[in-house]
Amino acid sequence: QVQLVESGGGLVQAGGSLRLSCSASGTLVGAKTMAWYRQAPGKQRELVASVTNSANTNYADFVKGRFTIARVYLKNTLYLQMNNLKPEDTGAYYCTAQFIAGPVGTYWGQGTQVTVSS
Repeated sequence: QVQLVESGGGLVQAGGSLRLSCSASGTLVGAKTMAWYRQAPGKQRELVASVTNSANTNYADFVKGRFTIARVYLKNTLYLQMNNLKPEDTGAYYCTAQFIAGPVGTYWGQGTQVTVSS
């Protein structure tokens, strides 16, 4: 089993920045893909950004140029740097990891709330 714990959410004004962190209970070496998703009230959960174990990144069009995803193996942590935040970025942000070695499976964190005021 792997536990993922997100942190770094909060209330910020439009145009501001936040950095989300997702700390894993163990090594990230066996994680093929890690990603951030978000879910706004009344909407479906959607992919924000992902990164593979080959360091390939993928971003949703609505965050390209504003958000940056990064995984730091030495800290067992996944980050999401969010700049130039917009009110439509408001929602609960979730970290997920797909492990293909070690504790095989897909794991989710409990989420962290991001609220952007206009």
